[in-house]
Amino acid sequence: MQVRLSHPERSVEIKGPKRVRELLRELNLIAEAHLVIRGDDLVTEDELLADTDSVEVRPVISGG
Repeated sequence: MQVRLSHPERSVEIKGPKRVRELLRELNLIAEAHLVIRGDDLVTEDELLADTDSVEVRPVISGG
């Protein structure tokens, strides 16, 4: 699957299928600190991503 990361901006190819939590673990990212978006939809940690999917991983940013 094609994975686009925004900080730092880069794209990587990851073998699927795999669950979102497995993808984040493979990328050494903390699940609670990142959002995974497939198309226009936010996907949860337990969703299965196909090898043909294209996803974007964004850090969660909060302000005060």
